[in-house]
Amino acid sequence: MILTVTLNPSIDISYPLEELKLDTVNRVSEVSKTAGGKGLNVTRVLAESGETVGATGFVGGTNGQFIKTHLPRDVQSFFYDILGDTRNCIAILHEGNQTEILEAGPEIIRTEALGFLHHFKLLMPTADVIAISGSLPTGLPVDYYASLIEIAGEAGRKVVLDSSGKSLEAVLHSPFKPTVIKPNREELSQLLGRDVSADFEDLKEVLKDPLFEGIEWIIVSLGGDGAFAKHGDVFYKVDIPKIEVVNPVGSGDSTVAGISAGLSSGKNDAALLTHAMVLGMLNAQEKMTGHVNMAHYDDLYQQINVKEV
Repeated sequence: MILTVTLNPSIDISYPLEELKLDTVNRVSEVSKTAGGKGLNVTRVLAESGETVGATGFVGGTNGQFIKTHLPRDVQSFFYDILGDTRNCIAILHEGNQTEILEAGPEIIRTEALGFLHHFKLLMPTADVIAISGSLPTGLPVDYYASLIEIAGEAGRKVVLDSSGKSLEAVLHSPFKPTVIKPNREELSQLLGRDVSADFEDLKEVLKDPLFEGIEWIIVSLGGDGAFAKHGDVFYKVDIPKIEVVNPVGSGDSTVAGISAGLSSGKNDAALLTHAMVLGMLNAQEKMTGHVNMAHYDDLYQQINVKEV
């Protein structure tokens, strides 16, 4: 089983309006509510692509119950209940724009933080790959992901970490390393304090930086230009076809789903990278975030080229 971790999930609420009028009433006839958060996007894509998947993280209040009851049918729920209420994240779609109102989410108290570490440890026998995604909720120490990775490592589990900022930096400076990280060039630039170009030789030197020592896989998203990856001492460029993009939001999460599935099934390097890119593109072709139509999988798979550079 692949276990996804979403520590700060949300109910994602979408309000489509022809026009957003300020300082007055706006009425919406169609409202969509989904269990949201980067890790839950990963969860849905894993389920839709036929993987065995469980989901964990913090949930609280009636919103937390909504998260539990609105997972895909085949997903096993291992969420940890807290006192605070799970947050709402609102997207107002108007005049070709998207205005977002994002709640910070509940503050995790010390007993809950410690309780989840014990809960997470008990889940290790059920999972072979752990996919950790998104930001840390308020109240958790910045190195909390490193604590989860330590637990997974002690159990011999592989970890895919998709985070950024201080929480990622804390992991990179800790002795406990994930199997895979998936930064983009902007995130690499922030980590290293300098501009990172798309030049292959520059990327090679960047990924050899001592900051990334001990990480087996580094997969750098290049958007429409595919990806650049390092596995051990081997570098790869992944070329992808041009597609009609409907909604790119969640494509990175879908790629994480593909990476996790590739690790779980023991795919070789080229197959893992290809599978990950296909799921990312399938998400971009869908209106809904964190969804894939597997009917188009084979066609895209044949158009992807992975080459050693």
